[in-house]
Amino acid sequence: MGKSKRNSGPKPNSRRAELTAQRRAEREALAATPTRPFEGLAFECDLVAMREFVASATAPLPLTDGDRPTTIATVLPGAVGALVRDDEARHAFVAMQVQTFSADLSADLAASVEWTRTAEPGTSLQASSPTGETPALRDVVVADTPLEITVHKDFSWWVPEGVEPDAEVAATIERANGAILPSARLSADGVSAAWWVDAGDKAHIRWVRPEDEDALMIALARLSARGELHVGEGSRFAGSFRTHGLLVPVFDLDPERHPDEWAEATAELGRRLDETLADTSDLTPDQRRARDGLRSRQVTLR
Repeated sequence: MGKSKRNSGPKPNSRRAELTAQRRAEREALAATPTRPFEGLAFECDLVAMREFVASATAPLPLTDGDRPTTIATVLPGAVGALVRDDEARHAFVAMQVQTFSADLSADLAASVEWTRTAEPGTSLQASSPTGETPALRDVVVADTPLEITVHKDFSWWVPEGVEPDAEVAATIERANGAILPSARLSADGVSAAWWVDAGDKAHIRWVRPEDEDALMIALARLSARGELHVGEGSRFAGSFRTHGLLVPVFDLDPERHPDEWAEATAELGRRLDETLADTSDLTPDQRRARDGLRSRQVTLR
């Protein structure tokens, strides 16, 4: 008599069946999550920086319609998603660094903007709740207009000019100021979304790049093999991290030097990268070893 075939599937309603269904749902949710939530926006890379590591910065948000002035910020008081000030202009603010968020950050941001259009002055949105009716972010903002970013040394901008904060608000601002890492956005021809950050014993340049990750990694490897992966004397390549579908090379710097002193060398690195990205030849053995070494120092932020 032949052996009966064993059914390897989990029994219905069993714990194993529940775990299998949970893992399937997680995989499906991950597949539905946009790899690059801000892709197609001229300010994609700066949004990623404001979301992940810039402490205090704001920029007027170019909207496709609406009369209410709207500012995008790194973080708002209480890490809320949005708020509308009780002032004459009924100024609206939306935040990148929030306490609660969904798997689709672009939908969250679009929902926050939509909320500000009709929100009452003096109210805030704890967390955005995008629905099937929420418009795409590209339909809410002017996609091809770069942001005019202002980097702040503290969070005093949380309080409107001429307003004296009460003791509780003042204490909140003081605590937030104590956690700030000084930051600056480098300004040079051909340089966009390159940020200087003072981490105390070291300073860094974190450059959010828009290229395909694999293509950029190969270009970095070619430069590394030639000893050209740096932003000038006193710098060294520290590694890279990937976040929101983009690769962010990081360079350690001499913290005694002013951020502006690194601008031209960063622009020169950008020119070398552009030339190298156009090279489609096979990697040499040295370049492959360099690529493997760079990948070993890469981390992913989720």
